[in-house]
Amino acid sequence: MTAVIERRPLTVRDAQPADLVPVQAIYAHHVRHGLASFEEEPPDLDEIARRFAAIRARGLPYLVAETVGAGDDPAILGYAYAGPYRSRPAYRFTVEDSVYVAPESARLGAGRALLGTLIARCTSLGYRQLIAVIGDSANEGSIRLHEAFGFAHAGHLRSVGFKFGRWVDSVILQRPLGAGDDDLPTGPPAG
Repeated sequence: MTAVIERRPLTVRDAQPADLVPVQAIYAHHVRHGLASFEEEPPDLDEIARRFAAIRARGLPYLVAETVGAGDDPAILGYAYAGPYRSRPAYRFTVEDSVYVAPESARLGAGRALLGTLIARCTSLGYRQLIAVIGDSANEGSIRLHEAFGFAHAGHLRSVGFKFGRWVDSVILQRPLGAGDDDLPTGPPAG
């Protein structure tokens, strides 16, 4: 039986290496039971640490939402990060978001707090576009969360994944950051 975390004040902060154990557990759950990730086997802690280091080495935000639970022990409710959208240099002003919330923390505001903070951080770093690639067109929670933050539908890729014995779609949403494409950048994004 999964414990339910009561609604308590939460904090969004930069993730630290010590947070990677709960991060790995949250992601493993989504890999095993959901379609938000098209991975079929959860990466181990070493691989999660490698990915975390790669994001941080680029100066990109990697965040956790935590709250103080029973007994005053902090509980990680979810995590989010921005990664490069694509590797070609022309994409350097565009990043892609990833947001995952612990199943027992759903609907407690962690996803909203994480995505809002991620948008602000990416904007302050000089990025101009934020892309969300949402696995499963039926993932209404994630789609609605992104729409609430001004993301617009940019595409629907039908049957691009095959997981749990069925074809799975991807929904692409996009949100301008800062001036978006209203003017030319004066240099590379900060970081």
